[in-house]
Amino acid sequence: MTKHSILFIGLDTHKTFTEVAYIEDQRGAKPVHLGRVLSNKTAFKKLVRQLQSKYPDATLHFVYEAGPCGYKQVLDTH
Repeated sequence: MTKHSILFIGLDTHKTFTEVAYIEDQRGAKPVHLGRVLSNKTAFKKLVRQLQSKYPDATLHFVYEAGPCGYKQVLDTH
């Protein structure tokens, strides 16, 4: 990963868990499936810390598919 690049983290949210995958913003990048995390603030904070540690110069963009219930704020990292 190059300095100041972007990491897109995809979230498939469910009531008790969230499936997580990510991909780097560069040509030829392959998506990485991280698996499931619990759907709570503590688990998401741990996920953010892990990604920031692995990609310290990257900007993290969290994305998910909004459903019929609309938008749900998962985590404010600032």
